[in-house]
Amino acid sequence: MTETYRKYQRLSSKPLGKKIFSVAFAQFAPYFWTVRPQVREVRPNHAELSIRKRRAVQNHIGTFHVIAVANGLEAAMGLLAEATVPETKRWIPRGMELSYPAKAHTDLLCVAESDPGHWDAGGDVPVKVRAMRTDGVVVVEGTITLYVSDKPRT
Repeated sequence: MTETYRKYQRLSSKPLGKKIFSVAFAQFAPYFWTVRPQVREVRPNHAELSIRKRRAVQNHIGTFHVIAVANGLEAAMGLLAEATVPETKRWIPRGMELSYPAKAHTDLLCVAESDPGHWDAGGDVPVKVRAMRTDGVVVVEGTITLYVSDKPRT
């Protein structure tokens, strides 16, 4: 279990704990703060967060800019990875493939999920991601590939 996941477990059951963790997590990777992620759930092989539709994340037609959505999905993937990666391994994103089946005109729920069997062997680990509007319609979906390797010995 990583320090990030330990902090989530410690804070999530306390009043305002998820809110405090969300801010701290977004400060750890400052670019995530651009979408102001609100962490909803984190456990091995699964993470969920929400991102609010506001002017700063909109495109020229008033919907979520797809890069803002991708940022939310990458934040969800990072939480999943921190909750899932074995103690002896480390991870880094290797690539992202996304499709945009619908317009994102509401707040979004970003979900990341992985298969438990992929993590122990290392190498490329696919993480399925999707962002959904408040009516349940998927607006962005795809895969973020992580490279998982042994931690260097110190």
